[in-house]
Amino acid sequence: MKLNVGFQMDPIEGLNVSEDSTLAIMLECLSNKYRIWQFQPSDVSYLNGRVFADAKHIFEINESKTPFFKSSKREKINLESLDMIFVRQDPPFDISYITSTYLLEYIEKKVKIINKPSEIRNSPEKLLLNKWHDLTPKTLISRNFNEIYDFKKKYKDIIVKPLYGNGGHGVILIKKDDKNFHSLIEMFMERNNEQFILQEFIPEITKGDKRIILINGQPLGAINRIPGDDDVRANLHVGGKAHKTSLSKKEKDICKTIGPYLKKKGLLFVGIDVIGGKLTEINVTSPTGLKEIYKLNNVNLAKNILGLF
Repeated sequence: MKLNVGFQMDPIEGLNVSEDSTLAIMLECLSNKYRIWQFQPSDVSYLNGRVFADAKHIFEINESKTPFFKSSKREKINLESLDMIFVRQDPPFDISYITSTYLLEYIEKKVKIINKPSEIRNSPEKLLLNKWHDLTPKTLISRNFNEIYDFKKKYKDIIVKPLYGNGGHGVILIKKDDKNFHSLIEMFMERNNEQFILQEFIPEITKGDKRIILINGQPLGAINRIPGDDDVRANLHVGGKAHKTSLSKKEKDICKTIGPYLKKKGLLFVGIDVIGGKLTEINVTSPTGLKEIYKLNNVNLAKNILGLF
């Protein structure tokens, strides 16, 4: 059966061909002869009970060519006519994205959507994990300087992150004797108006930041991302290297604890990050790692994801 699959995603022109997990899913769709459509949140509209999008039909992806894809001109499609929709944007999000999650909710009983729009909206990566604070590093979410100062005084070396960032951007290690502490906190406060997140530093980061992919609540693949010699961040976007790995008992226990919740909430394609046995992030919006898992383990998780339908 020829299925129609929509991808609400970042502009396809800007994707990293060698690493992007959305492309891995799109390629798997094309190998199954599915028709795929690409649109952005701002392309989604509502009219008299119908939700539609100005979308491009992507009819070819060839990663060895430039440009690597071929597409049609934009055309108006009724999103109810699709068999499935993947929501795949990198944070931070704007109001257009939030609006699209509300509009997609109108059709989620008629079209399979991964992940469930309301639960994506309600589950920011660096907030959701705190439902299981016994599994995480010691954490503070605040922009109150006194709270931040006390947190650093207690835990010495700390990591500071934007609350709604991605890919390791803006992540800073502040050592206990760092005289730039005040200036760095001022910089975070001046950058935006929301709280930011601070966590105790986990020295085991030198051994890797493990990305584990859970599909339908089950851990089906993982990679260990090792930071470079001159960086504390292990994200592949900023130079971390992917290595083959397996799950420890602690990591299996983490997956066993959070997996049923994710499945119940309709968060069927999730990437979690674990450092030194501590859960540091739960990515429900645009989990990465599919291509690296395939290269290192010959496991095609894109096929597993499409198997959810």
